[in-house]
Amino acid sequence: MLKNLDPVLSPDLLWVLAAMGHGDDLALVDANHPAETIARSTVSGRLVRLPGLRMGRAAAAILSVLPIDDFEPDPVRRMEVVGNPAQIPEVQREVQAALDHAISGIAMAGLERFRFYEAARRSFAVVQVGDARPYGCFLLRKGVIAGD
Repeated sequence: MLKNLDPVLSPDLLWVLAAMGHGDDLALVDANHPAETIARSTVSGRLVRLPGLRMGRAAAAILSVLPIDDFEPDPVRRMEVVGNPAQIPEVQREVQAALDHAISGIAMAGLERFRFYEAARRSFAVVQVGDARPYGCFLLRKGVIAGD
């Protein structure tokens, strides 16, 4: 355990978050996502599993330490519901609430399912949460922490 860090942030997850560079994406995905397959194609080839958690809880922990890119549009993207891209399922509302708590003024952009898979393959790593609710798939683009 470390002081002032959310206990959800495992050593493997902390390594991934620290190793990412500005502009790298993190694929944060649900239990139904083909995470093992997608992770093999990522920059790091890493898959971190967070079993037994709801997506909002995992997102809140990650967003407590991960700066979000504010230089580019759409730094946070969600997988759109097939056939109804404007629909925002409960799991996505939970992540938006965690995002609002961490950073104000950033809304999630939607990506069609297969475009999401393509983008996830280009991410730095995949974090798979044990939440089985569908459409709990997100891309978080890392920003910078400005020095003095």
